[in-house]
Amino acid sequence: MMDRSVGSGSPYRIAVFASGQGSNFQTLIDASHKGILGAEIVLLVCNKPEAPVVERARRAGIDCFLFERKAYSRREDYEAEIAAELERRGVDLIVLAGYMLLLTPVLVDAYQGRMINIHPSLLPSFPGKDAIGQAWSYGVKVTGVTVHLVDGGMDTGPVIAQKIVEIEQADTIEALEEKIRAAEHDLYPQVVNWFAEGRIRIDGRKITIS
Repeated sequence: MMDRSVGSGSPYRIAVFASGQGSNFQTLIDASHKGILGAEIVLLVCNKPEAPVVERARRAGIDCFLFERKAYSRREDYEAEIAAELERRGVDLIVLAGYMLLLTPVLVDAYQGRMINIHPSLLPSFPGKDAIGQAWSYGVKVTGVTVHLVDGGMDTGPVIAQKIVEIEQADTIEALEEKIRAAEHDLYPQVVNWFAEGRIRIDGRKITIS
């Protein structure tokens, strides 16, 4: 991948993909309302029309693209519709926030270097499902969260930023989950802001913040 700076244009427009409760989505909404996100959330994409995240979007006045996976014979079919909607709205960055469907090259290739995900571990440790449980069972003393570019693999994209979370002796797994959630809510809006301000530079797997 060529060295390039990412982020330009005003206002910077993002679409959030989510499938569940939407706590990270709400954090992005709150950051936008406070004027510290640097970006406009123009669309929520959700594959579960009854998910609580949809109500969060509606309360905030954010448009939704809702669909059900079972209505399509191929993943590529609904992703083509999503891609057309993103193009129509001039989306600069896709922000995955608990989106529970695998992505195909239809979106991954179209938004290479412009799609990010947050994962509840210090990648490359504990990729995939139940990362917090994996770290807890392994007995590590330090874990955290990672924001990375999406490259089509399972949490394999280049790392943009990480935040450390220490596991104390008195912690329960529930306490650790709460710490991880707080770290996610702190880090994700900051990374979106870096993109919006054009501060991200990508050179292969090496990402720097100007």
